[in-house]
Amino acid sequence: MPQVFTHDFDSPQYKGKSSFSTGLFINGQFVDGVDGTYIDVINPATGKPITRISEATSKDVDLAVDAAEKAFNTTWGVHAPAAQRGALLYKLADLIEKNKEELAALEALDNGKTFAWAMAGDLPLCIETIRYYAGWADKIQGRTIETSDAKLTYTRHEPIGVVGQIIPWNFPLLMLTWKIGPALATGNSIVLKPSEFTPLTAIRICSLVNEAGFPPGVFNVVTGYGSTAGAAISEHARIDKVAFTGSTLVGRKIMEAAAKTNLKKVTLELGGKSPNIVYDDADLDQAVKWSAHGIFFNHGQCCCAGSRIFVQSGIYDEFLAKFTERAKAIKIGDPFASGVDQGPQVSQIQYDRILGYIDSGKTEGATVHLGGEPVGGDGYFIKPTIFTDTKPDMKIAREEIFGPVGVVIKFEDEEDVIHQANDTMYGLAAAVFTKDINKALDTAHRVKAGTVWVNCYNQFHASVPFGGYKQSGIGRELGEYALDKCVLSFPLSKRRIEDTDVSCVVIRTSKLFMLISSIACKTKRVYWECKI
Repeated sequence: MPQVFTHDFDSPQYKGKSSFSTGLFINGQFVDGVDGTYIDVINPATGKPITRISEATSKDVDLAVDAAEKAFNTTWGVHAPAAQRGALLYKLADLIEKNKEELAALEALDNGKTFAWAMAGDLPLCIETIRYYAGWADKIQGRTIETSDAKLTYTRHEPIGVVGQIIPWNFPLLMLTWKIGPALATGNSIVLKPSEFTPLTAIRICSLVNEAGFPPGVFNVVTGYGSTAGAAISEHARIDKVAFTGSTLVGRKIMEAAAKTNLKKVTLELGGKSPNIVYDDADLDQAVKWSAHGIFFNHGQCCCAGSRIFVQSGIYDEFLAKFTERAKAIKIGDPFASGVDQGPQVSQIQYDRILGYIDSGKTEGATVHLGGEPVGGDGYFIKPTIFTDTKPDMKIAREEIFGPVGVVIKFEDEEDVIHQANDTMYGLAAAVFTKDINKALDTAHRVKAGTVWVNCYNQFHASVPFGGYKQSGIGRELGEYALDKCVLSFPLSKRRIEDTDVSCVVIRTSKLFMLISSIACKTKRVYWECKI
């Protein structure tokens, strides 16, 4: 039997008890892993174990795929009416909302983000996302296409099948909802692997999925390491699509695995080194506020973090002074304490990685303007860090650090900053601060980034697509655009003929479909349903 995790939260911001199984979730049940091994989950605020969870291997992924495939072929996919799928998603959103404080507390416990931020930012968008896609479930439609008067031609959208999903540790529950919302709305079944660092909310959601009434096997969670469980999902011949959020390095490995096996569809939301451009005419106080949010939000552990802050020469000194004071005011400490802005980094590995980048910046000659060191004591706490006097070829100016480390760079004019902003292999996000709307839009159009914010930063909505250019990914999350990657579209053409002879030309891209066919008769038109 899987172990049960129980934790009593007792802080000024939240008092409550959480208790749930820590097994794998396969076919609607919590089970032990086939090999009977476990993974320790660490509290990043203390460096001490919280609990241990069952470890999934490739054998467990096989079992999860079996369950997902069976559900897709019997109780889900085209066998579950769209209105039913939408109703179940609405129920799940209601249950997440009902349990939002517990879920926010679990996020703070194993991720280290502050409980206040989880409640104010993560959970509202999680709920919004599931409700948004619940509304889409019965609005996924094909089109009729005009070819000739003698033919009826239309397209039909169908679920892909079994979808593998691998989510990161920086926004555990939020990334889960971004992935499962469109996949479930369109009728796919899921095998999901959360990060081994932050699995608690994904495991807790499993009970809510059951409570909402989803058929067994529709949603499966395998907690394991990327090199084993993640690799098994990427390589699996019966997984029809894999969706991944994480580093560009791992994204390449997933694409390679997909290519070498069954050429499964792949969507990737990868890394970034996003430029944040502040022109001379910007509202300085607003630019400082949003720039601090852009880099230090979520402890800098954000794929779209505005880590390269370009400031025009006319306001550079004043901006830097105010930005420094803003960074100094960030309160670091216990994620559950009142008034804390920044908790610990997620793990010892990430803590060491960030400090390694800070050391490289010092070694290569950049100036540590602020911070540049750990806080000290227990846990993985690092001070907000600002570098100046950087050069374009420095690691801290080119590589994704994924921590509270920003570089402030002076520029002269628009041509200069566009060149510097685009001098990167990434293209996930960018921001522009100016009072000149023409300049803002011109810059936004010229910067090669999937998302550009104007006079703000890190603003997300369930209805607005998000994704990258260049090596920041393939495909889009959120909005109607995310649905396109969760369905297969195929055209069907039927020619008009006399009497009751029926002739259909079908171009297949999926396993099963229902065809509504018309028969052209001399005296009347009859419609019937045919199974092909």
